[in-house]
Amino acid sequence: MTAPSLVITGAQLWTPARSSATALAVANGRIAAIGSDGEILTLAGPETVRIEAGGAAVLPGFHDGHIHAQAGGLALLGCDLERAHSLEGYSALIHDYAVQHHDEWLVGSGWFGDVFPGGLPTRQLLDEIVPDRPAVLTSHDAHGVWVNTKALERAGITRETPDPAAGRIIRDELGEPTGVLMDAAGELVTRLIPPNRPEELCRALLEAQQHLFSLGITAWHDAILGAYLTLPDSLPAYIETLADGSLRARVTGSMWWPPAAGPDYIPELLERIRAAGEAGFEVRSVKIMQDGICENCTAALIEPYTGVHPAVRGDSVISPEHLGEIVAQLDAAGLSIHFHGVGDRAVRECLDAVAHARQRNGSGQRHQIAHLDVVDPADFGRFAELKVTANLQPLWARNDQEILERKFPLIGEDRARYHFPFESLRQAGAHLAMGSDWPVTSPDPLWGLYTASTRTAPIDDVHALNAESRVPAQPQERLGIDDSIYAYTLGSAEASGIADRIGSLESGKLADLVILTGPIEGAESFDQVRVGRTILGGDTVYESTPSS
Repeated sequence: MTAPSLVITGAQLWTPARSSATALAVANGRIAAIGSDGEILTLAGPETVRIEAGGAAVLPGFHDGHIHAQAGGLALLGCDLERAHSLEGYSALIHDYAVQHHDEWLVGSGWFGDVFPGGLPTRQLLDEIVPDRPAVLTSHDAHGVWVNTKALERAGITRETPDPAAGRIIRDELGEPTGVLMDAAGELVTRLIPPNRPEELCRALLEAQQHLFSLGITAWHDAILGAYLTLPDSLPAYIETLADGSLRARVTGSMWWPPAAGPDYIPELLERIRAAGEAGFEVRSVKIMQDGICENCTAALIEPYTGVHPAVRGDSVISPEHLGEIVAQLDAAGLSIHFHGVGDRAVRECLDAVAHARQRNGSGQRHQIAHLDVVDPADFGRFAELKVTANLQPLWARNDQEILERKFPLIGEDRARYHFPFESLRQAGAHLAMGSDWPVTSPDPLWGLYTASTRTAPIDDVHALNAESRVPAQPQERLGIDDSIYAYTLGSAEASGIADRIGSLESGKLADLVILTGPIEGAESFDQVRVGRTILGGDTVYESTPSS
């Protein structure tokens, strides 16, 4: 063989399993060989670049299995509240952004409800900071929109305005809108925001790419190709940046299924997918949102929420009958489904829809359900039975204040025992993938791996202010570090249908690697090491500096 372009020696290799090999060689952008230091060094030539890892962990590039990259990039470039977790911090960030930017609308994202008295912000708070123009700030979970009075007036929202389907206008005791719009209600305002220019969206996507490279992420699955709340459609930016070569990461995505659509929408969806493919972005997946979130009682539960009157069970976005028909037809068309399923009823409805498709079509495609906040134990085994991937957002599985004070009182003690049941699903044979849902939460895979395997918050996470976040949450649901690494690398590649090219350190696969700053000796290591270098196709796309 010709001399490799790169060799890495002295490494603790995870392939993603822990390997006895300590070195690898890269040629023509692919992994050419794996072995001992001596074996690999004999392949090197005079032009070969040599990296001595010094015992540090070398893994396949991380693969975020559920992300909104363009939205994350827009957050980085816009009024980003992710950097703070206090009312004072939010106020300062909004004020500074308003002073520096004079657009017709102030648009931002990233707030957490537990910062505010009562658990939600108000228009009056935002009016004090931005009184002169409409202001719209999406919550960190993208299910709520905080607006000021100017924005409500621009949208014509008053006490007489009815709640839209799959949405809710939060009102005070007199029936007046408070300034928070949940789920589809947010679109009453967000549809009025002037759209971003195409070049702004491309810039945001590339900003996100570089940020993700710095975290060791070389591949991702964009969970929404389409417009949603304040999130503009990311598909045009993907097509543009793929065409000019500036998008280098390995990207797949799911075409958005509009919540109000029925089975008769399928021909239009298939045409959108065909057009995307012709434009250079192959789409083999569809995103279906089957419910909301527990914190505002829109997640679909089998039994009613606790402490809520009258009895509320949450909303199924699509009727189970229509969902089964939609999934069966899309499955037959060769498309996989990327479900949003938070509540145990929504998860069951998604599994039932896949079972219907299996009965009609046979083995069909590999489908997946993301989030899985609450899963009924009776459904654990169905993931393996139906070959449905459990797509986990690991950084959520901890005792944050918002979870303890707002979520658990609503779902009750019995359901809280199965809050993010990672290990239960694994023991039942479920295939696992992992993603961050950025910008909902940090896209840092090391933080996610730490929480997945300890069920506690990383020490440097600004959103983990309460002491309880350092106490393991449902400790019986901790994953082993091998299973966690697998899910954040090969598991996500398998779920995205591209494991033949990436996801593991094997000869012939693309040389997408991450070199950490030290070895992985246990779960605690994930909160101690950082990314030293990210390699894509044999080329370094990120290298840390001493101050990084």
